[in-house]
Amino acid sequence: MATKRDYYEVLGVDKNASADDIKKAYRKAAIKYHPDKNPGNKEAEEKFKEAAEAYDVLSNPDKKARYDQFGHAGMSGAAGGSGGFSGAGGFTMEDIFRNFGDIFGGHFGGGFSGFGGSTEGAPRMNRGSDLRVKVRLTLKEIANGTTKKLKINKMVACDACNGTGAKNKDSYKTCPTCNGSGYVTQVVNTFFGRTQTTSACPTCHGEGRVITDPCPKCKGEGIFRGEEVIEIKIPAGVGEGMQLSVSGKGNAARHGGVNGDLLVVIEEEKHPELERDGNDLLYNLNLTIPTAVLGGSVEVPTIDGKAKIKIQPGTQAGQVLRLKGKGIPDVNGYGRGDILAVVDIAVPSKLSADEKRLMEQLSAMPSFSKAENKKQNIFDKMRSFFRA
Repeated sequence: MATKRDYYEVLGVDKNASADDIKKAYRKAAIKYHPDKNPGNKEAEEKFKEAAEAYDVLSNPDKKARYDQFGHAGMSGAAGGSGGFSGAGGFTMEDIFRNFGDIFGGHFGGGFSGFGGSTEGAPRMNRGSDLRVKVRLTLKEIANGTTKKLKINKMVACDACNGTGAKNKDSYKTCPTCNGSGYVTQVVNTFFGRTQTTSACPTCHGEGRVITDPCPKCKGEGIFRGEEVIEIKIPAGVGEGMQLSVSGKGNAARHGGVNGDLLVVIEEEKHPELERDGNDLLYNLNLTIPTAVLGGSVEVPTIDGKAKIKIQPGTQAGQVLRLKGKGIPDVNGYGRGDILAVVDIAVPSKLSADEKRLMEQLSAMPSFSKAENKKQNIFDKMRSFFRA
């Protein structure tokens, strides 16, 4: 599979480019690679789609923020299937042409020949609204990736009319206001001269046709309130607050339009012993005084169970012991974090008479009484660890 190119590289802009610069870059690429200018050129067609995909992400503040933080992995967690995450991929030529009005200041629809901006034969297609749901994951699910089934209350396409809103295929007529174009043009005389504006037809709302005999079940809307069970695949390494998009699984659109997306917001369930710090996991390792002094072996919790760790004699409070590769995998596939066990010495608050007598004897011995045996404080140890 070919590696996806960086979206900024596709449009030829840098990460600090303004919204206007991104829009201008896309316009330039769209004109250069448009199929009408490159008939039969599959490479140009792919570049045309690639530019549209890049613009779809970089022109949307939320998608752009996710892309800047997580790269392509933030836009697509799992390819294929109804539950596949998609930030911008899966574009068809029809999808791209529907967005041309926002970029080129007119409505181009499916035709672009001559770059004249004709609205003829280019009705607007409705789009359903997006839905946002929260998914709560355990640390184990985050580390290994998981599949979730969600029952979503949403607008669904009417099964009686297949979402068209019409009783049958003959229940339409061409809109008398726009003559089927979906758009009307008005010429207004202003102080600066005659100004021409193009807008969606008020009668058919840009669809180009009107329903003469509506579907009795959905009353001509093509949609009604229902529910759908959606299976979604969540990649390993996602984080608190990360938002993933399931393409086409939002609200259905009126009259057979394009479905919205389902936006999945990740919530992390707190682990009873491990605390996440990026891709690393922190653990407070309590050692008894004898174990810290004499050394030994202790168990440390991991995502999948327990791991034994060796304690060297003379281990100090604040010392950090690393279990390499036992943390969270990077969402972009760049390795895996560690478990960092921070040593804490458990000092008993109450002693028996015999225990107190033993401690008094130990305190009189050279190894316990000499000030020069005092090691670095906890803050010095942490600084030394992270500088290493």
